[in-house]
Amino acid sequence: MKFEVYREVQFSSAHRLRNYHGKCENLHGHNWRVRLFVTRAELDATGFVMDFKVLNAVLNEIMEILDHKDLNSLKEFETVNPTAENIATLIFKLAEEKISAIDSAVKVSKVCVWESDKSCAIVEA
Repeated sequence: MKFEVYREVQFSSAHRLRNYHGKCENLHGHNWRVRLFVTRAELDATGFVMDFKVLNAVLNEIMEILDHKDLNSLKEFETVNPTAENIATLIFKLAEEKISAIDSAVKVSKVCVWESDKSCAIVEA
């Protein structure tokens, strides 16, 4: 058996896609939506996969890096384009580091990043 929960947050930022050859090569912004999924094999003593309050705190720390920023100016995107896929990958890795330090039984299983209501990138373990 596996238990899974998620928490969703939003952030706003600007980016431009290098070598895109279209409108998105120009600086533009999105109101991004992020959904972070975590799992564990057995519930903790309280009956949680992870307390939503703790999961939210982890996401808020990560959002401090991304919110209201020009993503291209961040060191994380010096060599890779700040696409939804690469943003999801960054969030996945940062969340993994933070969550494993809090509770090693909890694993990040998936991150979904929407750049619009119709477009979403998903990274899974």
